[in-house]
Amino acid sequence: MKIADPDRNDLVNEIRLMLGELPFDGARVLELGCGRAEKTRLLAETGRPAEIVALEVDKIQHARNLEIADLPTVSFRHGGAEAIPADDNSVDIVLMFKSLHHVPMAQMDRALREIARVLKPGGLAWISEPVYAGDLNEVFKLFHDEKVVREAAFAAQCRAVDSGSLLLEREMFFDTRSFFEDFAQFDSRMIRVTHTNHQLSPELYRQVREKFESCMTAGGATFLNPQRVDLLRKPT
Repeated sequence: MKIADPDRNDLVNEIRLMLGELPFDGARVLELGCGRAEKTRLLAETGRPAEIVALEVDKIQHARNLEIADLPTVSFRHGGAEAIPADDNSVDIVLMFKSLHHVPMAQMDRALREIARVLKPGGLAWISEPVYAGDLNEVFKLFHDEKVVREAAFAAQCRAVDSGSLLLEREMFFDTRSFFEDFAQFDSRMIRVTHTNHQLSPELYRQVREKFESCMTAGGATFLNPQRVDLLRKPT
C-alpha cells in the first residue's frame, strides 16, 4: 500500500467510479460519516441498494439529516465509526468518504475493526481519503493542517491489512474537482462547518482569504484534488 501516487492524476467523478466498481444491487450499505448526505442521496436515487444506513457523529448535522423525508431506503443514525450500531456480519458494503481521518487517532484501529466486524464475509469497504497535496490543501492547511491525521488514518488501514482482518483488493489514485464561486462560498463550506470549531484570528482569516483569492479567476476558483481509494474486502 502507498499513501500517494503523484503520477496518477486522471480527473474522475468518484461517485461514477464507485457505482461502476461496487455491487450495489440489492445490497445493504453502511455509510460512515455521511455529512450533509449529498453522496447518500446520489446513491439512494440510483435505486440500486436495498437499504442505506447513514451514520453521522456531528449532532447538529445529524439533526438536519433527520429532516430529510424523501429518501425511503435511507436510515440516518447518530454514531461514529469506532462504535458502529450494527450487528456482526450484517452489511454488504461500507463507505467512508474523507471521514476516516476525522476519527480520533486513538480510535482509528478500533474503527477498522468495527468495519471488519459488521461486514459480511466477502463484503467490501470503500475507504476514500484525500491525498495531502494540491492547491486547495495549501489553502486549507493554513487553518486546519491534516497531515498528521491523514498519515495516521493510512497507517491504521495498513495495520488492518497486515493483521488480515481486511484484505486489500486494489488502490485507486485520481483527482477530483472542487469549485467555489467566491470566497464566501469557501468560507461557508470549509470554515464555518458544524463538525469542527475553526477559530481563526482576523490576521489568519485575512491570510486564508488572500491565499484562496490568488486561485480565483473571472469564473470562480477550481481546484484539482488528489485522492486515494483503498478498496478492502473482509475475508471469507
